[in-house]
Amino acid sequence: MILYLLDLLGVGVFAVSGALAAGRKSLDLLGVAAIAIVTAIGGGTLRDVLLDNAVFWIQNPIYLVVILFSAALTLIYTRFRQPPAKALLIADALGLAFFAISGAQGVEQADLSRIIVVLMGTITGVAGGVMRDVLLAEIPLILRRGNLYATAAIAGIIVYLILQQFGMMRSLAALLGMATITAVRLASIVWGLSLPVYSLQERK
Repeated sequence: MILYLLDLLGVGVFAVSGALAAGRKSLDLLGVAAIAIVTAIGGGTLRDVLLDNAVFWIQNPIYLVVILFSAALTLIYTRFRQPPAKALLIADALGLAFFAISGAQGVEQADLSRIIVVLMGTITGVAGGVMRDVLLAEIPLILRRGNLYATAAIAGIIVYLILQQFGMMRSLAALLGMATITAVRLASIVWGLSLPVYSLQERK
């Protein structure tokens, strides 16, 4: 039940970030819906395809209802109020936290190795945002300097797995894993934290 709720929260928050991104590009209503859907289900779809599982939103279309409802609420809200400047990044950070941990939990149930759990959880969290940015002709957040994006997902999933290894309840470990992802991502946004840059200087 908790995993299902995390999935619904993840698609809802990512749908908001997709709708906001589409609005900044002045897309029509169909375009907003398309970007919201791609953002929300892209990562989970890629995960299911790689693992040869039934695609989650085809099995349960309620995900599409949640996405469209969240996008519609975003359109209504922004019609009357100007969203904060960093609203897209904050919504994206929350969606990343929800989806990365729920993705890791889903893979964990398949009894795969820990490194695959981390990898698939990260893909679940970041792939939808990458698809959104590519469709909107933006440099994906995962590739922008000064942004700990995939790194935040990896850190949170590792915290989640380690806490369970030390005997913590799965639900509490999941909450702390999500908190880690959100904290790292928001710290990156506020203070511009980033990984060291590798620069290769070739001889002339």
